[in-house]
Amino acid sequence: MMETKYIFITGGVASSLGKGIISASLGKLLQSRGYNITIQKFDPYINIDPGTLNPYEHGECYVTADGMETDLDLGHYERFTGIETTCDNSVTTGRIYLSVIERERRGDYLGKTIQVVPHITDEIKRRILLNASKQPLDFVITEIGGTIGDIEGQPFLEAIRQLRWELGASRALNIHLTYVPYLAAAGELKTKPTQTSVKQLQGLGIQPEILVLRTEHELSNELRAKVAHFCNVEVDAVIQSQDLPSIYEVPMNMKRQGLDAIILKKMGIADAPTPELGAWQNFLERRLHATEDVHIGLVGKYDLQDAYKSILESLAHAGTYNNRRVKTHFINSEYLSKENIAEQLNGMAGVVICPGFGYRGIAGKILAVEYTRTHNIPTFGICLGMQMMVIEFARNVLGYKDADSREFMNETLTASIESEHHFVIDLMEEQKNITQMGGTMRLGAYDCEIREDSKTYQAYGKETLVRERHRHRYEFNNYFLDEYESHGMHCVGVNPASDLVEIVEIPSHCWYIGTQFHPEYSSTVLHPHPLFMDFVKACI
Repeated sequence: MMETKYIFITGGVASSLGKGIISASLGKLLQSRGYNITIQKFDPYINIDPGTLNPYEHGECYVTADGMETDLDLGHYERFTGIETTCDNSVTTGRIYLSVIERERRGDYLGKTIQVVPHITDEIKRRILLNASKQPLDFVITEIGGTIGDIEGQPFLEAIRQLRWELGASRALNIHLTYVPYLAAAGELKTKPTQTSVKQLQGLGIQPEILVLRTEHELSNELRAKVAHFCNVEVDAVIQSQDLPSIYEVPMNMKRQGLDAIILKKMGIADAPTPELGAWQNFLERRLHATEDVHIGLVGKYDLQDAYKSILESLAHAGTYNNRRVKTHFINSEYLSKENIAEQLNGMAGVVICPGFGYRGIAGKILAVEYTRTHNIPTFGICLGMQMMVIEFARNVLGYKDADSREFMNETLTASIESEHHFVIDLMEEQKNITQMGGTMRLGAYDCEIREDSKTYQAYGKETLVRERHRHRYEFNNYFLDEYESHGMHCVGVNPASDLVEIVEIPSHCWYIGTQFHPEYSSTVLHPHPLFMDFVKACI
């Protein structure tokens, strides 16, 4: 096996250019050649992780199987490559500083003055190299979050500058992603922002070997040559990343331009295996030939596409393999009422009740699940969405009009309920003495035993034991389990260790399933999640 090689991906000009997609695409290309790869994200913000961030700040919080709350880009890494990431694939400034400060408090530095260089940069370098020390890897792709010029990102750039020289040109390589804007008034594409961004990088001691230019318009050979000339890179190493109909076309676009081949050449690899992308190409062809639409409503409170990124992608995967184009329609639960619910859900072949936290928008979600339950519309409740199914059923079928979740007891009239027996969703026992918010929920993958007489069992391909990822504090209250079962809502999935109810369904309904876990975290391009597959099939 060859020595591990490291690829660093930085961004300039503007944020949200798609470094995560480029990183995931490159990982897929190298993986298709038979290399063992991993991808990791280093974020400059001081939060320990994004678990306490509002989705409007960074989009959804993705959760790894080992229970790390991470940036949504790790979802892209997993969906493209099928690799299961871990806590070692996501690092923030907060984690770096916390580690250094904890070591300083223990006296590990033997009385030295702790400084950004070398102590912080050394810890960043240690984290960059960590994955390859735990498993055999040919390539480690490291995405540096933020944009060149951000003050908080400078220690990370200094760390990769040092590693580039310590490892040598055959083991470390820098890729810089920039933006080429089009000025409509002048009718021209402008390269000056890219030149300036590269000069900033060079001023920090980093010379990118490859440039990826994000653009809405085709770049001419003359423009690419100009960029190469002013930025000290070869013309062949100036790659364009033009807007495409789907993010899943990006790996093929990068392959056509030889991005992976250029990297292998620059790193001295002459006898690289031929890429095997047949399954990926088949997926793209199925997407292309899926001409019929299926309309699915997403009932949630975050009016932001990235807030439900994994759900959107999981629906897209399932749609493709069901030979349909899934058209999602966001329905803001905060504005749902008895007067407009029928109008808002009109035309939806199915409805997803989205996850979330807090009381805002809860009343609308309960109205939505009541409507879909009573009108026999395929319904998929995820995490909080499953809890809304449980609460609605208690209020309108079991007759507990004051049924609620303990999560809302300080924000709603449930605080005045005299009997605790109507908290059909209650705080998990192990959560009752927790005071800190960050990283303290039930996180990561847990086993779930599925009843064989259930629709869920059929959807999973007749599996009785599955393992799914969680992110929650509250649970189904087992005190009411027998009442639910006898009135038609079955608890068909249970964690064997804790007896925690993981899945509820109404078997008399065409498709009405709620999961306490997040199945969207484990759906990939080549292996769509079976519950999403079955849900979309029911919608069709």
